[in-house]
Amino acid sequence: METLDRINKPSKVEQKVAIKSYAALVAALTHIKETETEIEIEETQDKIVIPSRALQLLGDILKAMSEGKPISIVPVATEVTTQKAAEILGCSRPHLVKLLEEGEMEFVKVGKHRRIMFEDIIKYKQKMKEEQKKHIIDIMNQDEELGLYDS
Repeated sequence: METLDRINKPSKVEQKVAIKSYAALVAALTHIKETETEIEIEETQDKIVIPSRALQLLGDILKAMSEGKPISIVPVATEVTTQKAAEILGCSRPHLVKLLEEGEMEFVKVGKHRRIMFEDIIKYKQKMKEEQKKHIIDIMNQDEELGLYDS
């Protein structure tokens, strides 16, 4: 399983294959009503029963790959280092440590090192995006009230 340590953008060839596969998978998913389904690997003729939710996740992966986005699958309960958390949030490690010490996110200490739950990082990132969106709307409204924004 690819981890947060090694995340690569899909190649152009992978993007093209993902585009074709995504469309076919989405069409197939509309017909699947059971909680599990059987798929067949054409090259080996092996048949595998998998949860339907796994196929839905595969669809999400193919969609991201078709758009050229780097992807990684991380179990939600994964703990990450402050450096990795800072990379996920797009900030410096010292800034992240400051956020942790201010109580913005929970963390645990393992010896001298801080560890943050991946899920908490994603929640914080989503919260920040929502706040940014709200601030942008507030600025646009202020500009409009002052006549600086032509609608």
